[in-house]
Amino acid sequence: MRSLIRRPSFARYRPCLTMYSMTMVCLAAAASCATAAPADASHGQQLAKRWCAACHIVSADQAKGADNVPAFATVAKLPSFSADKVAQFLMDPHPKMPDMQLSRDEAKDLGAYIASLAR
Repeated sequence: MRSLIRRPSFARYRPCLTMYSMTMVCLAAAASCATAAPADASHGQQLAKRWCAACHIVSADQAKGADNVPAFATVAKLPSFSADKVAQFLMDPHPKMPDMQLSRDEAKDLGAYIASLAR
């Protein structure tokens, strides 16, 4: 026996729902791209002088760093160097480094500054 109650059909709404879903995905993608700012090497230089200069030679005008610690210009010229890898490393540095608690943007800025020294 068939029910006399008719269930609504949502088939006619499917194009609207699909368009709505696509719009929401596009807006989310645009919002995530809009918040991603390029790395700021000059801010990275300020951070390097504040946090890193006690051990590393971070600029050409610095005379001395700690023994057995590479200068930033040397690091920048390594074939395997990548500003992104440095930024990733700085989010969880090795035990000999101070706990700088850098934000992701600050880590990217430091990576960009080190990369600028390769020239």
